Amino acid sequence: MSIGFEERLRAVAREHYHDRHPFNVRMHQGELSPAELRRWILNRFHYQRHLPVKDALITAKLEAPALRRMWVRRIRDHDGTVEGEGGIERWLRLGEAAGVERDRLLSGAEVAPGVRLAVGGYVDFCRLGSPLEAVAASLTELSAPDLMRTRVDAFERHYPWIDRAGLRYFRDRVAQGRRDSREALDLVLRWARTPAQQERALAALTFKCEVLWALLDAVQHTGTGARPTGGAPACVGAPAEVGALVGVGAPAVVGAGSGADRPGEGEP
Repeated sequence: MSIGFEERLRAVAREHYHDRHPFNVRMHQGELSPAELRRWILNRFHYQRHLPVKDALITAKLEAPALRRMWVRRIRDHDGTVEGEGGIERWLRLGEAAGVERDRLLSGAEVAPGVRLAVGGYVDFCRLGSPLEAVAASLTELSAPDLMRTRVDAFERHYPWIDRAGLRYFRDRVAQGRRDSREALDLVLRWARTPAQQERALAALTFKCEVLWALLDAVQHTGTGARPTGGAPACVGAPAEVGALVGVGAPAVVGAGSGADRPGEGEP
């Protein structure tokens, strides 16, 4: 049963991931203008800076000290252990390498409303959902290492005006993404013991894919006057109040945050 479930999780991460979004396709084919690339860096930073927030919410849901110690490392990865380190700092340096001043990124004044809604929806999903759902949503990282390698190659080939030192964020995320996805996948496979729990995990991962698509929709259409139309598969099973934030209607979670999806006492 677990083998089939794992294959389904990997299929969602593979087939619904945002590497297929038209904006990412154009990025990797070298078709973005400097202004478009800078707009993406500015807006994506709003997502990046909220990753340690959602990881703090997930950490607080984990009952076992060993699991909290494992998951809190993700916060350190983003925030660093000292000033001037961590993934958020590396994204700021990416912006500077692309000609986006640090203060512009930190101010958040230019973040598109649709990006704010998508990121807020994901953070609220991790706040309101069960531990199983919150961890399962992170399994987009199954596809992230390949995307990071593709992105480094694309930036070096098509955007030589960006200092290569600014690409360190992408390079570092290859190894981190492999490690993080292995850990999260192991937890989801252990916790999702019933068909209902497995469906909740699959729905959570689908929802996360939808969030990433919604974010890119907003970036793509910023300044064009066009309404984002979306392109990702419909999200099923996300909390209704969260789905509304990112433009996907879905039924409310049954048993979110309750024992229905909470790992047993003996889980590692």
